[in-house]
Amino acid sequence: MENMSLLPLSSKLFPESIIVIGNKTLVCHNPQKISSYGFMTQQNPMHYATPLLLIQLSLVSIISMLIDFLLRPLGQCSMVSQIFGGIMFGPSGLGHDMLIGPVLFPPRGRNIFETFATFGIMFFFFTVGVKMDPRMMIRPGRKSAVIGLSALFTTMAFAHFLTYVLHYFVTLSPEMAKYLFIIATAQSITSFQNVSGVLGELKMLQSDLGRLAVSTAMFCDLIFLTGTGCAVLQTASHDMAISVVAAMVFALFILVAVFIIRPLILRSARRIPEGKPVPESCISAIFTTVLVVGFVSEMIGQNFVFGPMILGLVVPEGPPIGAAITDKLDIPVGKVLYPSFLTASGLKTDMFAIQFESFCTIGLVVLLSCTVKISAIMLPAIYMGMTTRESLVLGMMLTSKGIADLVLYNLLLDSQVLNGEAFALCVMSVLVVTAILTPLIKLLYDPTQHGVALARRTIQHSKTDAEMRMLVCIHDQENVPEFLNLLVASNATDETPIAVIALLLIELVGRANPMLIAHQPHRMLQPNSSRSGRVINALRQYELHNETCVTMQSYSSLSPFDTMHEDIFRVAIDKNTVVIILPFHKRWEIDGSIGSVNRAIQGMNSKVMENAPCSVAILVDRGLLRASASMLNSQTKYHVGLVFIGGVDDAEALSYAARMARRPNISLTIYHFLLFGSQNTRERKLDNNLMEEVRHGNVGNERFVYQEEIIKDCVGLAASIRSLGSYKYDLILVGKSHEDYPLLVGFGAWVDCPELGIVGDILSGPDAECSSSVLVVQQQRFKGKIIKRSTAQVVPSLHDA
Repeated sequence: MENMSLLPLSSKLFPESIIVIGNKTLVCHNPQKISSYGFMTQQNPMHYATPLLLIQLSLVSIISMLIDFLLRPLGQCSMVSQIFGGIMFGPSGLGHDMLIGPVLFPPRGRNIFETFATFGIMFFFFTVGVKMDPRMMIRPGRKSAVIGLSALFTTMAFAHFLTYVLHYFVTLSPEMAKYLFIIATAQSITSFQNVSGVLGELKMLQSDLGRLAVSTAMFCDLIFLTGTGCAVLQTASHDMAISVVAAMVFALFILVAVFIIRPLILRSARRIPEGKPVPESCISAIFTTVLVVGFVSEMIGQNFVFGPMILGLVVPEGPPIGAAITDKLDIPVGKVLYPSFLTASGLKTDMFAIQFESFCTIGLVVLLSCTVKISAIMLPAIYMGMTTRESLVLGMMLTSKGIADLVLYNLLLDSQVLNGEAFALCVMSVLVVTAILTPLIKLLYDPTQHGVALARRTIQHSKTDAEMRMLVCIHDQENVPEFLNLLVASNATDETPIAVIALLLIELVGRANPMLIAHQPHRMLQPNSSRSGRVINALRQYELHNETCVTMQSYSSLSPFDTMHEDIFRVAIDKNTVVIILPFHKRWEIDGSIGSVNRAIQGMNSKVMENAPCSVAILVDRGLLRASASMLNSQTKYHVGLVFIGGVDDAEALSYAARMARRPNISLTIYHFLLFGSQNTRERKLDNNLMEEVRHGNVGNERFVYQEEIIKDCVGLAASIRSLGSYKYDLILVGKSHEDYPLLVGFGAWVDCPELGIVGDILSGPDAECSSSVLVVQQQRFKGKIIKRSTAQVVPSLHDA
């Protein structure tokens, strides 16, 4: 203490005072130096806490974004760039220079920065807990449980064995012998945070392997959290009696969270009307509780992240509470606070403290442990029917490193279990493993290839008496009446039955793991007041009304719209559908104006049309404009129009329209646009043959009308198409692409919705003054390319029917 009193403490001469006692550094802060008045008052802002923190966050963010921009082409995730950003300013980079390091990240400034990062990681783990599904942790599938247990205990057993071998055959320094076993054991971590973070950036969360990896990681997290909690209690106190009491207090804390806090939150959620926002008072109360449980965690001997993590797990995931919380925290936590913790880990990493012997030893441990872990995952996966490549990719997914490892290493560093050299080696192992595995996963596994069909799945090429399998994707319940009218118009009979697979598209908000839910195939209507319940009941009414010729299955896809197309492909392939019906991204108001635009749905539709395993159609719903009645329980006349120009998509639309024309209450009018002087081309001959089949099949059908229009220029074509809006059709069918039609070449630059094609965009645009719903049809593509034209029969004659 006498030496301490001799050190300068005057803030007028020194911005801070540093005291070194043994291996500890004490930093004395001046409480008056929070914010400065700038250079104008001859003060250096870098000597004050607030401007120093701001410049630190600014520089680290800019450098991290620059590194991320440079590493993205190499397939690296953002975590690598953010840790590198911290390393650049730490003792391994600019901080090693005594002229730069003490200015940008002095000891007092580093303490404030780390406190800021610690606060952020606490809320990050709370958000992760909210997004997790505790049921998947407690009740994983058989495959997830077997793979998780194999990975965890095989790697841990190997760590014990490897540590024993190295101790026995290799001469290790006392410090290396102290932390070698801990580093080896840490390689067995399989954390949900790590897996979901990497797969989220690779956009593989919804893939088959992604779902299995997330489920396995959640199960391993349950074991890891339990073991870590016990280890922290044992480390904090060497007295067994105190440790037992601390464990009981921690268990009591969990019980309070599950049986008191969770019921209170659920009661608050039930009081929120459906579709209404969560009150700010409720969100504020939950955020305050996060701070309280973080403090309680420290009081009972646990790390500050355990309490918020447990609280997040008891908060009901998804809307309304979970969705509101993640919506509030995603930007400030995910983009500012969470990266600051990664950067803080890099700031504490001193590469110059690493000795060559330690580097080789730890490198060997990490390499062998990762190899054993991947093998321990591959063997049971192959035994349970997975291919060698899929099991290898799954092993790499579950071996990926991330935030959970860094939190553990920071905890061990703060507890002085690890020294600076060991911590630097651990951070480097996280960087190297992530930098190697992430591009390898992306290289070896392409989820989009699993959506490629190996056979024709089109309406045109389906057999006449075959069941027509339709995948109907519904996002907004207001579109259900028009979707039902389309299903009724599809003419389900005993000779031509229909199988409807309904997929409810629900945007993933407040959850981390996307889900594909199969609803129970009840034949009776369910007393469900939820949005999905109302949609399913409406579709079941259609099924009950056509019991002998219609079957229905319903699913819900809970995922981000950015990757929802993968669920659509999965269901389409599993159910052998021939056509996917998608919703349009615009919704009209009753006065004809556009009420809402959902660009996320537009992006999803474009991805589906690019890689769909069967034919696709987008339904532009304008039923509200014409106040159309439901066809479900009536024989109301339904007027259908078809625009036929030529090509495979128009042939698919013609096949669908021909099926509709066989329903007694449907009238079909075909407008065949012919380009003057092009009757002798091969494509035109194929189109004419298909049209003749339809006309021959509808001989004697008074509800069938065929009109030919000769077009000489693009102006006449556009005017003729727009004029169809005045005929008051209930539905107009058009093909999407007309790539070989010369008069439409110049229209591509004016298309507002490319997924509708030129003709569909004209009919759906505001200039068309059309109140008819529009169905834009695209025939199946193989890897994005049009299938070679064929002369498949479009429709049988009425005598054959």
